[in-house]
Amino acid sequence: MALLLSALLAACGGSDGSSGGTSETAAAGPEPAEVSIALDWTPNTNHIGIYVADRLGYYAEEGLTVRILPYAQTPAETLVANGEADFGFSFSNGIAFSRAAGLDVVQVFANIAKQQYLIAYRADDPDISSPKDLVGKTYAGFGTPSEESEVATVIEGDGGAGDFRTVVLDTAAYEAVYGGRADFTISAITWEGVEAEVSGKPMKYFDPADYGYPESYSSTIISSNAWLTANGDVARRFLAATQRGYRYAQDDPEAAAQLLMDANPQTLKNPEVVRRSAELLAEEGYYGGEAGAIGLIDEGLVTTFYDFLFDRQLLVDADGKPLAERPDWSQAYTNAYVPSSSGG
Repeated sequence: MALLLSALLAACGGSDGSSGGTSETAAAGPEPAEVSIALDWTPNTNHIGIYVADRLGYYAEEGLTVRILPYAQTPAETLVANGEADFGFSFSNGIAFSRAAGLDVVQVFANIAKQQYLIAYRADDPDISSPKDLVGKTYAGFGTPSEESEVATVIEGDGGAGDFRTVVLDTAAYEAVYGGRADFTISAITWEGVEAEVSGKPMKYFDPADYGYPESYSSTIISSNAWLTANGDVARRFLAATQRGYRYAQDDPEAAAQLLMDANPQTLKNPEVVRRSAELLAEEGYYGGEAGAIGLIDEGLVTTFYDFLFDRQLLVDADGKPLAERPDWSQAYTNAYVPSSSGG
């Protein structure tokens, strides 16, 4: 009896010790971490997934506290490369030009999979019916290194030749075209296009891809190799939760739009614009593209676009000189930190 009692006590003790330890580990959850992500513009539906993930607790489930850094004059690429932000919203041109200049930035998540930026002009402008009509007109731009080349490529692709005037107006570019102070700009059909329609100032568009300018990622998330190397597990947790946020926006755009507005009441004051934009992004497959894989980066799209920039000597180094050798584009992006399937 004594031996039996001893065995039972030992078994119970061992069981309590092992299961207790497992229970404490499970209860503790993922190791807490703080992550920052810099916006590339004022909050809009391109950013919807991170706000959904934050408001619905997806980041918290991964043990993460996420700081969303507001849009500022310092580009997100610079903040990420300098270690002032862990992640940032960017676009293909921003990544290509930053890397050419020696900045440590790498694309890690494709939140928008379809081209959304088009050349826009007022629908009631009687002088513009094709891209060659833009010659001699005023372009309202944003000061990025590639936009004038994009416009020129489109004009040339339509058989036009000649100059156009450029005024750098940053966020006021759209209002300048709406108000007739400029003739055309580059705008997101999924946001500024919706805004124009809702405000009663509809626009017409030229798709650059129809005139020889290849498609690219108009909104994507970047990080740095330095940060990823030191924080691989945190990166995977952050992007897994982010993917969930964009999947939610795909499945329930109206609810996602409301979460975005709840997070930004001072910025997003026109619910119709936000809701219509969110519906357009979800219904037209902007989040997952043809494959429906939210977040995964398409190698072919990256390579084709970056080759285009290099072949036209648009990529310059830190001294402003065109790159002499074609870079290894596989170093400009990675799918290593994103769950391979957008389902489940």
